[in-house]
Amino acid sequence: MRTGLFVATVLLWSHSPLRAQIATGVIDPFIQKIVDAISEERIAAHMRRLETFETRNTLTPSRGPNHGIAAARQWLFEEFKSYSPRLQVRFESHKVKKFGTRFFRDGQVVNVVAVLPGTRDPERSIVVSAHYDTLHVVRKPTTAGSTEPGVIDGEMSAAEQSAPGVTDDGSGTAAVLELARVMSQQQFDATVVFIAFDAEEYGSVGANLYATRAREQKQRIDAVLNNDIIGSEATGDGRTDSRRVHVFSEEPADSASRNLSRYIKDVAERYVPSMKADPVFRHDRFARGGDHTQFNQEGFAAVRVTSAAEYLSNQHTGTDTFANSSPGYTARVARVNAAALASLALAPKAPDITPPGGAQGRAVTNIGRGKSGYAAQLRWKNETPETDLAGYSVLLRSTLAPLWERSIFVGNVNEYTLEGVSIDELVFGVQAVDKEGHASLPAVYVAAPAPKVRLETE
Repeated sequence: MRTGLFVATVLLWSHSPLRAQIATGVIDPFIQKIVDAISEERIAAHMRRLETFETRNTLTPSRGPNHGIAAARQWLFEEFKSYSPRLQVRFESHKVKKFGTRFFRDGQVVNVVAVLPGTRDPERSIVVSAHYDTLHVVRKPTTAGSTEPGVIDGEMSAAEQSAPGVTDDGSGTAAVLELARVMSQQQFDATVVFIAFDAEEYGSVGANLYATRAREQKQRIDAVLNNDIIGSEATGDGRTDSRRVHVFSEEPADSASRNLSRYIKDVAERYVPSMKADPVFRHDRFARGGDHTQFNQEGFAAVRVTSAAEYLSNQHTGTDTFANSSPGYTARVARVNAAALASLALAPKAPDITPPGGAQGRAVTNIGRGKSGYAAQLRWKNETPETDLAGYSVLLRSTLAPLWERSIFVGNVNEYTLEGVSIDELVFGVQAVDKEGHASLPAVYVAAPAPKVRLETE
């Protein structure tokens, strides 16, 4: 336990807006040590090594021990294994039937998974991921003689083209490896899972299979940070953006995904002040997708972490090389991940704000107007509190504000009332906080829309 840290945190959280807290917030030296241990040199070496496999296309047969996706996944497996005996490393292999236009034949999809078991709450997990497969897109012309791109040519000739995929997504894979190396030297309350997904380029098949199984097995996944294209700091039109990263999250305004993106911004910018982790309030870029969506669709909080300056013409081509990537930028984004992952894995679980007996009528969370009728009466519960739980912080913001505006530490209670406020004009949340100041993801009070009444007429 790092004593003396929490008292200062209480003062900040009791009396100042959250944005001021982030600017002057208490830094946990344990988390800062993890962030600072991320090595740009090791990330660069991983990106170079991934380039040497020539292609990591899911459907391309191997032409030797150093070519293709089978060789790449074996290297990933051995890298994970080399970091710590505490990392539980495995292949998750699936035989997938041909479907659609891209997955043009039956094939094998293999995820590489490394699990760092939690010491206090191992059933609760935090996931950080990337995809290690690549694609070289070959397009058929739309009309005879046209140079405009048309449909994707789903044939073996396309799968055998050079696809180094250093930025997409060797950069994310390199970051996940480095995070596994650094974090596996430490212990965390919750389990941390490091995943290199296969077949993202063929419709996020690997992530789909993993997320579906997790939901069927009722796994507790609190957060998924999916890193896809974090190796570029310059665009094709000459714009550079080396100190900012996008964090995409799905609608609605207070989805679990959206509040995860807010959490990442608050924590990451405290520990990596040279970087801005900017939430982008849409599920992904226009007409594009990624592995995080598979988790969103299964009800898990998942975000996509992506370069703010994509070099679009290099993606899915033979020019997505190390020479056209930035390991320095990738390392800075990896540090953003490290801050968020460590904070989440050290924090207590979020409180339960379900009303007694479950959802009642239109209210789906435990909020009321108090005795006066002009208050915000918030209730929550925690049937198995952690031994180091210090209490709870109430968050609030205007319904028009994108980020939390105020945080109030209310102590180790299960109810709090703010008088003279309208629950219709503000959004409220509550976080569990331990004695070292680590805060959980917020549980957010929302209301369901009124169900439509179906009327019968003659």
